[in-house]
Amino acid sequence: MSPTESVDRSPFRVTVLATGGTLEKSYDARSGQLSLAEPVIDDLLGRLDMPDVAVQIERLMAKDSLDMTDADRHAIVAAVQRTCADETVDAVVVTHGTDTLADTARALHATLSPTLPVVLTGAMRPYRVAASDGLQNVAQALMAARLLAPGVYAVMHGRAIAADRVCKDYERLTLTAQA
Repeated sequence: MSPTESVDRSPFRVTVLATGGTLEKSYDARSGQLSLAEPVIDDLLGRLDMPDVAVQIERLMAKDSLDMTDADRHAIVAAVQRTCADETVDAVVVTHGTDTLADTARALHATLSPTLPVVLTGAMRPYRVAASDGLQNVAQALMAARLLAPGVYAVMHGRAIAADRVCKDYERLTLTAQA
């Protein structure tokens, strides 16, 4: 299948593995800090109109990606492997902090030979703050998961990037492809 050939399955069955990151941060008025105390992925997905998409959410962890350890990355890889082996799943979307998303994408790419699309996404601004890119990025990740060939990708700001080429562009605040 080519990278742009679509998978025509209805309903399209996606498992979202939530790991935290900026996407899931909320402002704590008591501390004046952003925190990962309150999950937002259910609310975010509930705002999308996806009549023929069945989404299963699994919360793996609630971490800022700068705090992720090798053990956390191994847990993500194991969860993706387990999910890919489930014949009732058509694609996997991993929500992840953007600071180390490329590290996790490379770990998945090096470890897996997925038979379905695995898409990582995140946000530069929390879902619960003004001008967040979270809803857009998750919606695009779900669409990309339906259209992309099996493999590991990062999807954000209208781009799909192969896992072995993704990096964070701190100047432009997006993900880009390395040469």
